[in-house]
Amino acid sequence: MKNTAIAKVFSDIADLLELKGENVFKIRAYQKAVRAIEHYPKEIKIMLDEGEDLRNIPGVGEAIAKKTTELVTTGKLGYYENLKTEFPPGITNLLAIPGIGPKTANRLSSELGVSSVDALEQAIKGGQVAKLFRLGDKTAGNILQQIQALRRKDQRIPIGEALPIVDEILDSLRSVPGVRNLTYAGSLRRFRETLGDVDLMGTADNPKEVIDTFVALPHMGQVLAQGSTKASAIVSGGLQVDLRMVEHDSFGSLLQYFTGSKQHNISLRERGRRQGLKLSEYGITDLDTGELEKFALEENFYHRLGLQYIPPELREAQGEVERAEQGTLPKLVELSDIKGDLHIHTDWSDGHNSIEEMALATKELGYQYIAITEHSGGRGIAHGLDAERLRKQVAEIRALNERLYGVRVFSGIEVDIRADGRLDLPHEILSQLDIVIGAVHSAMNQREEKMTKRVLSAIEDPDVDIIAHPTCRLIGERESIAIDLEAIFRAAVKNNKVLEINAMPDRLDLNDIHAFRARDMGVKLAVGTDAHSVAHLGFMRFGVGVARRAWCEPQHILNTLSLEQVLAFLGKR
Repeated sequence: MKNTAIAKVFSDIADLLELKGENVFKIRAYQKAVRAIEHYPKEIKIMLDEGEDLRNIPGVGEAIAKKTTELVTTGKLGYYENLKTEFPPGITNLLAIPGIGPKTANRLSSELGVSSVDALEQAIKGGQVAKLFRLGDKTAGNILQQIQALRRKDQRIPIGEALPIVDEILDSLRSVPGVRNLTYAGSLRRFRETLGDVDLMGTADNPKEVIDTFVALPHMGQVLAQGSTKASAIVSGGLQVDLRMVEHDSFGSLLQYFTGSKQHNISLRERGRRQGLKLSEYGITDLDTGELEKFALEENFYHRLGLQYIPPELREAQGEVERAEQGTLPKLVELSDIKGDLHIHTDWSDGHNSIEEMALATKELGYQYIAITEHSGGRGIAHGLDAERLRKQVAEIRALNERLYGVRVFSGIEVDIRADGRLDLPHEILSQLDIVIGAVHSAMNQREEKMTKRVLSAIEDPDVDIIAHPTCRLIGERESIAIDLEAIFRAAVKNNKVLEINAMPDRLDLNDIHAFRARDMGVKLAVGTDAHSVAHLGFMRFGVGVARRAWCEPQHILNTLSLEQVLAFLGKR
């Protein structure tokens, strides 16, 4: 049983306990465990097999640890099965709808026999919900709107599609006179790989002018709501964007509140309560005096609680509050720390620009080096390079380096790891290259044992420096290959090899959870764009976002090293 499945069980338990009206602290214990287990970088099953104490997971106490062990070892949890018998089937589906609390969910289920979102929608359209005592047409209509919004959120959009749209919206709004603050919040600011919707926050001398400009933008399709300080609309691709304007001196509080995550904010509220404070989107209220303290800057909000400023990417209730209290949060890698890109394609294979064009573009970015890593010919597609064409490209790169100033071009290859584990090109040519990336591109349905052995053979090959996109997933299109990542991470450390965080927005592979675990085990990581054009070089920010969510500092990322340091790293192997 995977961590995500375990977390789902505990999430259902929390909902059912809320229906029962159980102690709020008991409910929160399960909610905290959901987040802790869902995002824990190591599979619980592996921890149990290795005899590790589950209480080492932040947010997991003795009771949760025992239930988790039972769930993983037997496939069932007696406590959960018994709890479900106390309620109509499917009632937890109704609690997922914003605005439906335990009492309303219970009434809808018991009085109307509703057990799914679809059934509830039909009951609203048929008039049955409005006829329930103390509900009426207005409440029924509000629930229907929430169902429609929930469906849009379920159709999650990859961050690579959403962020460019949001950037254009923000650029347009910043041209409005009097705008002082404007940014995105929510899961986009935390750099989650997919988004349900987008929250924009800002301040301006004339908020209504910003709102009017927002709803009139060419990107806007359906305007859902519009007021003097708030607006909501559906933009290209079905993405819902909500804009909220506040007073200048409240911006920090608002931004913190709407950035989330929910569990992170719950942790902060609990800390505040222990200090006699109440936290809200408006600021921090002293419970004794009732005085509200506003915050124009988010940093000051955290400092008021006695905490280090916590970067948005870390706000996932994974121990960041405790680390902030101790003053030991990592100094996360920044885009400005990147000194080069080690995964680039050109028009020699399936890219769109020449080697020189890519080199000059990266020079403009301030990079010290790039690696040209075309596909090898064995893939049968992408106009891959055989040994002879690769030798010609190496000669061209050497000639380019002799006349190019300010950026060093490494010769390289993205060599296919064949189904039997052999590399697609011989040692005689690979040994002449500056850098070799191994990657799986075929036979992706192999069993876990065989796939793991296949990739391990590449890691153990002395010619290979980096393993690209290790799980081969494509977000929303292709699931990850079956592979034992723990074994891969151990082998990478043992052989001093590098694993890639592929920054292509539809890959982001390794993902944040896997990258966190790899970093924790001592694996060196590299952020590569896998660029096939000059425009793709901008994808680096997506890879850095993943690295930041994985708590990576500059020293964890190979391509934050200087040219001389990278040459030394590659040379010693």
